[in-house]
Amino acid sequence: MQIPIFTVDAFTNRPFSGNPAAVCLLENDLDEDLHQKIATEMNLSETAFIRKLKPGDDFTKSSCFGLRWFTPASEVPLCGHATLASAAVLFHVQKNTNSVLTFVTLSGELKARQVKDHIVLDLPLYTAYPQELKEVQELIKAAVGDMIVQDIRFSPDTKKLLVRLSDTYGRSVLENLKVNAQHFLSAEKTGKLKGLILTVKGNSSGKGHDFYSRYFAPWVGVLEDPVTGSAHAVLSSYWSEQLGKKEMLGVQIGVMTAGS
Repeated sequence: MQIPIFTVDAFTNRPFSGNPAAVCLLENDLDEDLHQKIATEMNLSETAFIRKLKPGDDFTKSSCFGLRWFTPASEVPLCGHATLASAAVLFHVQKNTNSVLTFVTLSGELKARQVKDHIVLDLPLYTAYPQELKEVQELIKAAVGDMIVQDIRFSPDTKKLLVRLSDTYGRSVLENLKVNAQHFLSAEKTGKLKGLILTVKGNSSGKGHDFYSRYFAPWVGVLEDPVTGSAHAVLSSYWSEQLGKKEMLGVQIGVMTAGS
């Protein structure tokens, strides 16, 4: 079987920036174990597999497809940048004729729309609830050392921990923070967490960015992710509540920084 594979830099308009994802177009069913083997060989934060849902479906004409995402180590329930990459392959490479595509995923139906020269994603919004410091103290110590932590939240739907640093810190502090995510594996071994979000408040006065973040997921084989849609599904809910805003501009910084 020959499988077309594309590499797409998502969340950017510049090569070699944003967050790269591999996208595989499956004409036929793939042996289950091959999904993970291909993703491991591609060795990107996520590899997406687009599949036809019924006989007669066509990558150029159909509007609904199945979609799965794999890191080099495991399957994940949601990935924003690989969904965007998948839509880009269908819209721009396959020349799909629909203005809206629906992806059937482990996180429900996700939609991607063409709006002028952009692709707009509709992602779930996940609530993060207050988390006791004592339960995650070792992990936070491994991540930020003695820095002041202003808030800690946990999203049970995504298994992501959100750690908000003090408002006295800004983008440069978060960006220059030296983090060894490999140490997280020994600091948190319960299986409760799948990702750690570090975030700081931005300039919410109407100029600049509302918040900044970095994202780490060594538990699923990704030490640090450059731009993460699934993390923003948690960040958007949190900062909307904190800032009292429905429209925000956030930037994820860290490795391969680009995109927002």
